[in-house]
Amino acid sequence: MASNFESSHRRWLDKLPQSLTDSARSLHPRTLLAAIVVGLITGAVGAGFKSAVKTIILWRSQWAQMLSPIPPLAWLVTALISGGMVALSFWLMKRFAPDTSGSGIPQIEGHLEGKLPLIWQRVLPIKLLGGFLSLGAGMLAGFEGPTIQMGGSIGQMTGGWFKATQENQRILIAVGAGAGLATAFNAPLAGVALIGEEMHPRFRNQTLAYHSLLFGCVMATIILRMIRGQSAIISLTEFKRVPLDSLWMFIILGILFGLMGCAFNQGLFKLLDWFDRLPALAIKWKGFLLGSIIGILSLLPLPLTDGGDNAVLWAFNSQSHFSILILVCCARFLLTLVCYGSGAIGGIFAPMLGIASIASVAMARHFHLLFPSQIPEPAVMAIAGMGALVAATVRAPLTAILLTIEMTDNYFVILPLLVTCLVASVVAEALGGKPIYAVLLERTLQKQT
Repeated sequence: MASNFESSHRRWLDKLPQSLTDSARSLHPRTLLAAIVVGLITGAVGAGFKSAVKTIILWRSQWAQMLSPIPPLAWLVTALISGGMVALSFWLMKRFAPDTSGSGIPQIEGHLEGKLPLIWQRVLPIKLLGGFLSLGAGMLAGFEGPTIQMGGSIGQMTGGWFKATQENQRILIAVGAGAGLATAFNAPLAGVALIGEEMHPRFRNQTLAYHSLLFGCVMATIILRMIRGQSAIISLTEFKRVPLDSLWMFIILGILFGLMGCAFNQGLFKLLDWFDRLPALAIKWKGFLLGSIIGILSLLPLPLTDGGDNAVLWAFNSQSHFSILILVCCARFLLTLVCYGSGAIGGIFAPMLGIASIASVAMARHFHLLFPSQIPEPAVMAIAGMGALVAATVRAPLTAILLTIEMTDNYFVILPLLVTCLVASVVAEALGGKPIYAVLLERTLQKQT
């Protein structure tokens, strides 16, 4: 079948003028078709994965409500369910695919650089099941980690189906990773930006790689929207443009998140070292203990668990006192460090968005009281701040900007968002902080030597 396709492809090219033939060969229609297939499969798998996780979270919540008249029983059952789910996720990961730990972005990046292997036959099923258990238990982690690594694995799998060359298979892996982010956040442009800004792979045919990436991210988003609808991932008010004389506030906000990003990265690296030093028995039980704690915390009325969507919506809609906002922000900051530092399967973008939105709302309220004419809608600062913490930790401001805009459908706040994310990234760089995924990849490579 492949040979028939190739021969018909050559006959079609021979009939074209030389200039068009050269252009068609440079785009390589077969690889573009494979990229479309990668996007379709990644979108379908990612949408199904997200739906399954949300279903199990709803199921846990309903069980907790049923048992709420007997609080000790509710705590016990919730702790056992969440603890068991996380423990099983850790066991699957350690036993069958240790390279599915964490978000999976450093692993994909390492493979594109030729430094790490990628075996889709083990990564895809374990990331899918392990991620379902980990996120479904309420861990503070995002969908994007699993969908990105699963997307990269789907790219490798599809490359095998199309008998792609090693170079074109690398392109398809990058396409799958970008499509994975697009699926997680309904954000095709952010998926394209992630590959160029964070992974920055080098391909011999950059034109083919770029067009393949666009096709994959667009197709994944189309499938996602066909399944879940056209609405934004986080439905918020569509804000108008902010006054130019208020931009100094967003500079201050960016400085704050630059500091927070450095603190987060340093704290995470120390926790990773601490977890690595745990004895074997402790490692076996850390999943159960951590999952049990997360399960109990999920019973509280504050958004202390789960990825980040709930925290963002709570921050925008809550009328809680400033002290409560800061308490929830600090708690989620520490819990995200512990969850991610443990090596649990899940992404880091979504928790960062939740932390940043809560901190931004707290700060915006004070600015609004002092300067009501310059910041008429305090929630605008929350949108601008959402991407800033991601920009500071990952050092990918363009990805953070596009991600925030696409997932909230707020295109008019692009200027304050640009200012906040750029300042946060520059401050983090000036403080000597290292991009989180670069350090995680370096740690992974050191463990293999």
